[in-house]
Amino acid sequence: MTDLRAGERIDDLQRNGLRIIQDPERFCFGMDAVLLSGYAAVPAGAGVLDLGSGTGIIPILLSAKTKASQLVGLEIQAESADMAERSVRLNHLEERVRIIQGDIREAAELFDAASFDVVTANPPYMPQGHGLVNPEDAKALARHEIACSLEDVIKAAAYCLKESGTLAMVHRPFRLTDIFSAMRKHRLEPKRMRLVYPREDKEPAMVLIEGRKGGNPCLSVEKPLIIYGPDGKYTEEITEVYGY
Repeated sequence: MTDLRAGERIDDLQRNGLRIIQDPERFCFGMDAVLLSGYAAVPAGAGVLDLGSGTGIIPILLSAKTKASQLVGLEIQAESADMAERSVRLNHLEERVRIIQGDIREAAELFDAASFDVVTANPPYMPQGHGLVNPEDAKALARHEIACSLEDVIKAAAYCLKESGTLAMVHRPFRLTDIFSAMRKHRLEPKRMRLVYPREDKEPAMVLIEGRKGGNPCLSVEKPLIIYGPDGKYTEEITEVYGY
């Protein structure tokens, strides 16, 4: 029987029979994590590190969507890391997925340099202090740069990536200037970018971006990804990403 704590539930991920343990009072994964799991280009046999892994949604999804040999999730919050570990066991993924509780800012103490082929990140979007209510709240930690900044994430990714390895990240368009600046500072050349729109007539709500360590300057801006069609239902591409 699955070891659930008070307030937790098990959600069906609608892919390969995978399930995940979540606590709605703390934080539940959103569409951004699912889109990132579909956007990240992961070669067969690759080692993947997910920075700020939360309850492990991205490593768990990538275990089904890719042929990565090793998937590691780094999460600073003990409760979230514990949920992620139990979800790994729930899905019998112990041989491929490993969860580590630790601080992104201490990545150099946790991992060897240049030890991963791919790094993924769904970091906090809001700069520290921007609309912040309770800095100790789990949801605030996931949404605001309290435990780490955007540059902390990119610096850690650059350290952990092999030469020519890639960082795949989901963020908000209003931070694009900061993202490009930090990526180039740490030798992660922006190579691919895709804007995500709620509907065709709306402004973009998310951006998916890939940077390559030591890559040459040349950014490919891919076609827009639209979430909802005119009928108010998910577009065909979004349905495919979710695996419905």
